[in-house]
Amino acid sequence: MKEKLLGFAHLARPANLPTAAADILAGIAIGLFFENIAAIAFLKENLLSVLSLIFSSVFLYAGGVVFNDVFDAKLDAVERPERAIPSGLIPIRQAVCFGIFLMVIGVVLAFNCNLVAGGISIVLTIAIVLYDAYFKQFRFLGPLNMGICRGLNLLLGMSIVAVLSNWCISLVPVVYIFAITLISRGEVHGNNKKHIVWAGILYAIVITTMALIVVLHTDNELVLVPFLILFGILIFRPLFTAYRENSPKNIKKAVISGVLSLVVMNACWVAGFLNWQLALAVLLLLPLSMILSKLFAVT
Repeated sequence: MKEKLLGFAHLARPANLPTAAADILAGIAIGLFFENIAAIAFLKENLLSVLSLIFSSVFLYAGGVVFNDVFDAKLDAVERPERAIPSGLIPIRQAVCFGIFLMVIGVVLAFNCNLVAGGISIVLTIAIVLYDAYFKQFRFLGPLNMGICRGLNLLLGMSIVAVLSNWCISLVPVVYIFAITLISRGEVHGNNKKHIVWAGILYAIVITTMALIVVLHTDNELVLVPFLILFGILIFRPLFTAYRENSPKNIKKAVISGVLSLVVMNACWVAGFLNWQLALAVLLLLPLSMILSKLFAVT
């Protein structure tokens, strides 16, 4: 029984889940700033809505990666036979039921916040399933679809104020996830230097865009700088290593670092639009992700 429960846990990718929670916290920070709402008072008065959105995002993400393994079962039987489904630990029917359960809970929790959040959760669910079932096979549409999922997740956090007037900010994580997905194309066989170069260019665009958005709308640029530097170091250092030695091992490390660094990216948004104290609180999700990544697969 214990082994089977661990199998279900592996399907849900626990190390990735704090990054989904961080998306929501960043989205909330952005939404509150542009609606000129006092953050601390709002968070205290609307704690239930905040928790509903955080856990909605976590459940939707978990359901998405479960279905990723469901649709990849035949491929994983060849490339990753040790995983829960191809190893026979979790029957595919049980995995499907698990994924549906997680996604339904995620949507219900979003509607518990407000109708805007509920609507976004439905669109996000559709985008997740489309990626898992079909679009990930395409070189351009796959990474784009994955990026859209992350952008919608940021919008889910912004929806706590029931308006999406600055939705265009959600395009930034779309570009970032597009870059990570490009890198991951060489995770099994290596030989993806061209993709790594493009990913590096996209990373630079993301960092520059984040800095410009904050500078144009706030006077928190000095607060943002240390978080942005940390973000840059964490994503570029393994990327350079993967370019120099273009092996599956180094590529996988670059992908893992890119995924886990989403926490830092979101801390940057919080630092830029709220304050460094709350940004540090978001940053605490990073060591949690790193610890979990030692126990559970990230990719």
